[in-house]
Amino acid sequence: MGTVTRASLDKQPHEVASMFDGVAERYDLTNDVLSLGQARLWRKEVAKAVDARPAQKVLDLAAGTATSSLPFTRTGAYVVPCDFSLGMLQVGKQRHTWMPFTAGDATRLPFKDDVFDAVTISFGLRNVQDTDAALRELYRVTKPGGRVVICEFSHPTWAPFRTVYTEYLMRALPPAARAVSSNPDAYAYLAESIRDWPDQPGLAERLRTAGWSKVAWRNLTGGVVALHRGFKTS
Repeated sequence: MGTVTRASLDKQPHEVASMFDGVAERYDLTNDVLSLGQARLWRKEVAKAVDARPAQKVLDLAAGTATSSLPFTRTGAYVVPCDFSLGMLQVGKQRHTWMPFTAGDATRLPFKDDVFDAVTISFGLRNVQDTDAALRELYRVTKPGGRVVICEFSHPTWAPFRTVYTEYLMRALPPAARAVSSNPDAYAYLAESIRDWPDQPGLAERLRTAGWSKVAWRNLTGGVVALHRGFKTS
């Protein structure tokens, strides 16, 4: 496997999309293994936070194969899984032919203003080249009074655990990915992107700057993951 460098975080959008195309087939299985089973718990918590209801319109950005979208559909909401990886969308469409998969760039979403009651993105915001532009786009396509839920890797709050977790990311995750992933180099990139991501207050401030109000967050698994939430003022 190639060495992870600072330059690896400067991938162009088409390079990142290609990387995810390469892991699409086994992406969900790999995530379950590498998260030690926590990924399913995190998805349940996202579903609770989004609180989708019948007839509401929900945008699930960076939806990949739509595993994250399924809990919203069970509430009777109309869910649009959107991703920039065509490989992910193709695998998702094969599995869930009835869902309206949509190709889209998070910084230039293919939707009109004020469309969705709720917008959400799980473990995808790190991979967007311009985070602030994506947060503004999510705000633009949300109806007044609507909400955003962001589930993203963050920074463990207990210092000793944070040290162990960082060691796992940089030393254990890439070898583990080699055993279960179809593209282990992609997970070396992901480990680096997780380590360099803003902490909980940092992401909250970026949400406020993008226009979201009543911004708050809740830590999961000791801060390994954080759920951020905000609202678009009516």
